[in-house]
Amino acid sequence: METTYIETQQISFQDFKKSVIEDYKLGRISREMSYLGRREVLTGKAKFGIFGDGKELPQLAMAKVFRNGDFRSGYYRDQTFAMAIEAVTVESFFAQLYADTSIEREPASAGRQMNGHYATRSLNEDGSWKNLMEQKNISSDISPTAGQMPRLLGLALASKVYKSVKFEGSEKFSNEGNEVAFGTIGDASTAEGHFWEALNAACALQVPMIVSIWDDGYGISVPTHNQRAKADISEMLSGFQRKDGENQGCEIIQVKAWDYPSLLDAYARAEHFARTESVPVVVHVIEVTQPQGHSTSGSHERYKNEERLQWEGEFDGLSKFRQWILEYSIDIEGNEEQLATVEELEMIDDEAKKFVKEGQKKAWENYQKPILDLKTTVLPLVEALQTKHSEIEAETAKFGKIIAVAKKDIFHLVRKALFISRGTDSAERQALETKYNEIFAVEKDNYSSHLYSQSEWKATNVKEVAPIITENSETVDGRVVVRNNFDKIFEKYPETLVFGEDAGNIGDVNQGLEGLQEKYGELRIADTGIREATILGQGIGLAMRGLRPIAEIQYLDYILYCLQGMSDDLATVQYRTRGGQKAPVIIRTRGHRLEGVWHSGSPMAGIINLSKGILVLVPRNLTKAAGFYNTMLQSDEPAVIVECLNGYRLKEKQPENLGEFTVPVGKIEVTKEGSDVTIVTYGSTWRLVMDAAEELEKVGISAEVIDVQSLIPFDLSHEIAKSVKKTNRLVVIDEDVEGGTSAFIMQQVMEKQKAFRYLDADPLTICAENHRPAYASDGDYFSKPSVDDMVEKVYRVFNESNPAKFPGI
Repeated sequence: METTYIETQQISFQDFKKSVIEDYKLGRISREMSYLGRREVLTGKAKFGIFGDGKELPQLAMAKVFRNGDFRSGYYRDQTFAMAIEAVTVESFFAQLYADTSIEREPASAGRQMNGHYATRSLNEDGSWKNLMEQKNISSDISPTAGQMPRLLGLALASKVYKSVKFEGSEKFSNEGNEVAFGTIGDASTAEGHFWEALNAACALQVPMIVSIWDDGYGISVPTHNQRAKADISEMLSGFQRKDGENQGCEIIQVKAWDYPSLLDAYARAEHFARTESVPVVVHVIEVTQPQGHSTSGSHERYKNEERLQWEGEFDGLSKFRQWILEYSIDIEGNEEQLATVEELEMIDDEAKKFVKEGQKKAWENYQKPILDLKTTVLPLVEALQTKHSEIEAETAKFGKIIAVAKKDIFHLVRKALFISRGTDSAERQALETKYNEIFAVEKDNYSSHLYSQSEWKATNVKEVAPIITENSETVDGRVVVRNNFDKIFEKYPETLVFGEDAGNIGDVNQGLEGLQEKYGELRIADTGIREATILGQGIGLAMRGLRPIAEIQYLDYILYCLQGMSDDLATVQYRTRGGQKAPVIIRTRGHRLEGVWHSGSPMAGIINLSKGILVLVPRNLTKAAGFYNTMLQSDEPAVIVECLNGYRLKEKQPENLGEFTVPVGKIEVTKEGSDVTIVTYGSTWRLVMDAAEELEKVGISAEVIDVQSLIPFDLSHEIAKSVKKTNRLVVIDEDVEGGTSAFIMQQVMEKQKAFRYLDADPLTICAENHRPAYASDGDYFSKPSVDDMVEKVYRVFNESNPAKFPGI
């Protein structure tokens, strides 16, 4: 590639000097934070520490080209960068180390994440979007190595989308698509598939993305040459290097972590390629050191030899930076000018230590104060109760011996006191119990809020609008209903886009998007490569930047490829930021009964158990599916919507109010009333259950059939329990394996809704076999519950209670 012209700015020597010294000062502050942070862990004041020492210089260089509106998707060693863009202070750094639950003191996660996991707040307190163009943005970090890469792709793609897409309020998210997404990753994590999949997709899509690889030669203790086919990742990536005249590939820049001027140049070039030419760039930062090793969990002396440790000491970035500053001189009009003297740098070093210590001390005091206040409030109440219960005195004595009191110690004491005094009633106990309920509610919010949206736009607030069906409504294939509804959606919401394998040109494999790419363009109705993990990540990043993506996963079975991202990233976004960020992605997929081991599975239990934080919607037909899309596009929550594979060619009445009608989440539907047994099901199995109910009716068994519709949230008004109260029998029928979704439904109905009180017979689950479904119609019949299975097993429930009326089969 020919050298590309980069616009430079002429500055005075004094301004240059000031910039360099500020960088050195910030680098020293960050290093002292790492040193003191480790000591805080080793002395027991914090639980775990992982720090960014050794990576200060490249992060300072990266921060210089990071603009308002830009986004970072990184991992847990970027404290210097976070400080440089003013997303982290010394106090907030230590507040996170101590797990301070105050959003004001620890705005990244309110104490929910380990240290080193950074985030800026994209949302106002009411859950509405801030103006992201007025701030520098960090998408909330996650620990799984390379897990940040799929999301990075979406953050970068959003800039490309915003070059063409405008809607009311879009100026809060982009300025003509000129933003760059920055990613950071450890060298060893480039062995992960997510790295390669995301980089491959970025090179194909040509998005403004800069990936920095911090190459310190190890993945914890495993050296680089054991991590990959080539020790040098730049060499491995050489085939990705773009060629003249081709609109594919990326730029690759290699630079040493201790070479300050080269780092500034490298990031200036990277920014030019990404921001000006919309080209992905890999900045491979080599010869990175890690002065304190990987984390506080162990010492790097265990796996680094003396030669390596000596080299790391000599090539420490801050030491080399210091040396460069002292050796730098320039002649200006006959006068030799220097950047700093030894004494001036030593003063900066001393001031950095004091500054960090003061910030740490204040953070510790702020963290301790509410705990001490809690102790001061609660202890007298416990002591008042112990006059009536001598056993409590022993617990109070044990409590008094604890050196560093934590919240859990206080709560343990209170709960022990209440347990010991159970069965008694006194003013003292009532006072303690009242205080306990009050303080527990506070901590419940501190540790468990925002798994789902708490804003006015949460899905359960969306009003139900019934589909309008008249005698003139057309009867069409189910696919036509969902297609025509999508047409209305893309017309109504310019910020909405859909992408997936075969979603664009042919309108998806089942024609649910037929003709829409031609109408709305390749950007909004887009084909992707076969890469489910980054299809999901694409959606997460786009949603974090104000767009409304529908990420299509071609088959439900293939959702397992992106389940890691659903579980670790998307499901936790609101929770791990305590309402600071959101990503309202709609995951569109299709599944259940079809043909073959990998085209007819129903791994619903895995989804609902691993993805708490994402709504899971299971419509029984395509009209219901269309209604759920309409609902979720009025909501600010992520959801997975599973369309029925065997429903696309079945006939349905097309509603007159396409794009407007909604299906409420968390609400069941009674599709057949009955008096003898409640049968609960969902999705494709519903049709078979309805057939089975008709057969049961013929032998005198009146079945009430309930379509769950929404697994998460589940039957919020407890309608199923009301049905069981009427019928006194419960059967859950599901095409997941034993102990799968049926177990979840049973737990919700029996435990949460207390329906066990109304049962006259054992509750029953009818599930699939514990293997993947075999091929063809016979495979379906013998692998999943058939109508025969349902009729016979429900009949046996009545045979057991009344064999005279219902003789054995």
